[in-house]
Order: sequence, then structure tokens, then C-alpha cells
Amino acid sequence: MSSSFENKKVASIFLLRDDGALLLQHRDNKPGLPLAGKWAPPGGHCEAGEDMERCARRELREETGYDCARLNLLGSFIDDNVENHPAYPLTVFWARYDGVQTLQCLEGQAVEFVEREQVSDYEIPKYLIRIWDQAIAALRKQVEER
Repeated sequence: MSSSFENKKVASIFLLRDDGALLLQHRDNKPGLPLAGKWAPPGGHCEAGEDMERCARRELREETGYDCARLNLLGSFIDDNVENHPAYPLTVFWARYDGVQTLQCLEGQAVEFVEREQVSDYEIPKYLIRIWDQAIAALRKQVEER
């Protein structure tokens, strides 16, 4: 693996419907691609000089055609969960799906909303499921506060 990958910051967006279903991307199954062939939320590497929120918005738009009105920071950590890849800083955002914009698969094999109860039907890394649960809790808290 190249050492430049280790220095790259990554942003991910957990786009949720009000029922807690999460937009997941079926990643390409290319050798060397992190999480190849698995289901994961949209996201990717930041470009030079790009802040994490701008990166997250750009990646979501590039991969799905969706523009977020509001992003909510869920947290940041060093992601050392991707097999055969060095650890990297990951910042996770969550957002509510507006129910209006059409989602497109512009990268990967497919994009679709997956209900939390269907998680066993998809090859989703376990650590992403834990983050999904945190995003659902944040969504519910936001809804209760309104």
C-alpha cells in the first residue's frame, strides 16, 4: 500500500430516511479497493485544501447526485477496520433524506436505502452497523427536539 493513502482524510455520509433506513452503495468489486464488493455509505477522500464537510457533500453528490441541505457531524476516528488497508482518519456525517431528490448510482454497482432490519441481507462491515445505530439515535433525538 502506498504511504500517501495513510495520510488521506476520508469523509462519509449516513443519509437516513425518517424510518432509519440508510442509503448504501454497493461498492465495485475491484482488487485493492477498500471494502470492495461490500455495502457502505457514500464517501471518499478529501482533496487538497478541502474541509471535511465540503468533502462529504462533494462525495455524496458525485456518487448519488444528491445535495444535502444540512449535514450533522456524527464523529471522527482513526478507521483501522478495513482489511488489508492502512488506518486513515474518517469523519462521519449524517443527514435526513428530503424524500424529494432522486438518487442515482453514479459510482459503484448500486445505491439503495436499506432498512435496519434488513442488515443481515447485505454484506455490510460490522463497524459501519454500529455507526448506523449512532446515526439513527442522533436522528431520533433531533426529531424529538423539534
